[in-house]
Amino acid sequence: MGNVSFQGTLPTICFACEFLAVTEDNSIKVEGENGQHNGTEKESFFSHRFPEWMPVAEKLMSLGHIACPIIVASLLMYSKSFISMLFLGHLGYVALSGGSLSIGFANITGYSVLKGLAMGMEPICYQAYGAKRWAILSQTFQRTLFLLLVATFPICILWLNLEPILLWLGQDESTSSVAWTYIKYSIPDLIAQAYFYPLRTFLRTQNINRPLTLSVTVAMFLHFPINYFLVVYLDMGVKGVALASGWNTLNVNLGLLIYLLLSETSLKPWDGATCNTFSKGWHPLLALAGQSVLSVCLEWWCYEILLLLCSLLSNPQTSVAAMGILIQTTSLLYVFPSSLSAGLSILVGHELGADKPGQAQQTTIIGLTLAVLWGSLAVLFTIAVRDVWGKLFTCEPEILGLTSIALPIIGFCELWNCPQTAACGILVGSARPKMGCQINFVSFYLIGLPVAVILAFKFNMGFKGLWFGLAAAQISCTCMMVCTLVCTDWKQQASRAKELTQEIEGGNNDLEADLLT
Repeated sequence: MGNVSFQGTLPTICFACEFLAVTEDNSIKVEGENGQHNGTEKESFFSHRFPEWMPVAEKLMSLGHIACPIIVASLLMYSKSFISMLFLGHLGYVALSGGSLSIGFANITGYSVLKGLAMGMEPICYQAYGAKRWAILSQTFQRTLFLLLVATFPICILWLNLEPILLWLGQDESTSSVAWTYIKYSIPDLIAQAYFYPLRTFLRTQNINRPLTLSVTVAMFLHFPINYFLVVYLDMGVKGVALASGWNTLNVNLGLLIYLLLSETSLKPWDGATCNTFSKGWHPLLALAGQSVLSVCLEWWCYEILLLLCSLLSNPQTSVAAMGILIQTTSLLYVFPSSLSAGLSILVGHELGADKPGQAQQTTIIGLTLAVLWGSLAVLFTIAVRDVWGKLFTCEPEILGLTSIALPIIGFCELWNCPQTAACGILVGSARPKMGCQINFVSFYLIGLPVAVILAFKFNMGFKGLWFGLAAAQISCTCMMVCTLVCTDWKQQASRAKELTQEIEGGNNDLEADLLT
């Protein structure tokens, strides 16, 4: 993957970056190391094509330095849910269906909420780090951790009442019972995730990725034997699978905490924890967290609504089980664009915080190009494995048939999802989650879900129709996000970054109104 990105696309990226650097009088802005314009070159940009390779190559290296460790850590973290699905599948038909339904409900009501709230700290930390205002990182971590822990209380209450909710929604009684059992024992994982998300962002902001990779690696190697011990040796069934997930997240958190205690890094998440600093700077965080959680939840909820719609198809247990496997597949494919998105978010945030709008624009172009390339590879992958992938999870022929039919459609979805995910990361890095929220709502709920329902039920396309609806959502979302980035005034975004860090430090400006409008 790395060779394709660095060799095959470098000339294309260079040309695109040069073209967008041309001013209205057909001159080229030449940027120095600090991102400021040092002069104007009147010659055609074709003559400067080869000298421009070096800054583009450096940008690719910077992205790779950030994104590659995130990819490794994300793949290892994916193994957690992958192993859980394997154990659920081998526990039987009902366990796989109930576990899939429970995981879907947990994503809708729990994990998506925590992840979205935690994303509120990302633009603040990224831009503050670029502006070298170190104290803001620790203060934002403390506020975000408190916010996430408070959010777990209503989520836990909802989870404890899952069974009557599913029965009211018309779900199968045996499947609902298994789902309720699974989600009850997932509460420790929920609380552990509330610590994990802010810790991860705190370290990623500083480009510290190795501790996370090492912690996740150790937790991954322990996850399979822990599952075997709880599920097989102690015969705990779905309870053991759920508890093993929480144990895994706890192991990761312990690894990160040990690193922070023993490392000689100057920044610690608990630094500057006083009542005075804790009580200030909440407005920008809450504004960004509210918009981020809506953006994340709107996209995640669409996937899980599709899972619930499967129960309305003929042979609902088969459809729900197949959808659970396919959602796990999309999670695997999502690792790569989401890692690129995280790298773009960090890099764009750093560059805007350091007042380098030209660098942020160049990062955007390169990132979107790489995302399109990965989307193309995802299409080829899903076509190649369509007949064998489902056998990793189950031997049921009906489930395998549905999985084989839907996998190429998933690949087509990823062709659009990859640039959309990259664009979303750029919006986060530039502190514009509200824009992503609005686009997700229009794409997934005004376009995607209606198309899915019409195709699946009115045109009798069934399982395939649901996935074609998702494809419609991804296409529209990608087009709107890319158009938003094309129209972006990067100098204005750099000014907003300066205002954001000033607001966190208690300065008086109109940033809060800007974030909320």
